[in-house]
Amino acid sequence: MGKSYWLMKSEPDVYGWDHLVAEAEGTWDGVRNHTAALNLRSMKKGDEAFFYHSNIGLEIVGIMKISQPGLTDPSDPTGKWAAVKVKPVRKLKRPVSLKEIKATPALEGMELVRQSRLSVSPVRPEEWATIVGVSKRKAPGTN
Repeated sequence: MGKSYWLMKSEPDVYGWDHLVAEAEGTWDGVRNHTAALNLRSMKKGDEAFFYHSNIGLEIVGIMKISQPGLTDPSDPTGKWAAVKVKPVRKLKRPVSLKEIKATPALEGMELVRQSRLSVSPVRPEEWATIVGVSKRKAPGTN
């Protein structure tokens, strides 16, 4: 099977895109939801993920690559939660907001829209292509 695509949320004031870029490789940990953890465990090396700023911003800001899958969360003393290492690939030409995603008919079935509280979710290849395309267009309401 080929590469899989994901969306991973982080609060930008806690761990944002710029933090990941500064580190060059970051550990995606602290996930305490069983579905999100299952998604982390399903990741393979080379999979790509959108970096989504949650709480502040509510937008996809960049693309990262899974560099080390299958880790145990170092912040979990019980050893039962999952983590992965990620590397930044590129910042999107412009962020794609949750509002824009919800306004795009091709994305209405996206996990981000259907299960908005999930911090790590799969992205279908056609949804990935749509969002990358939207990021290359001017933002609504700009000239």
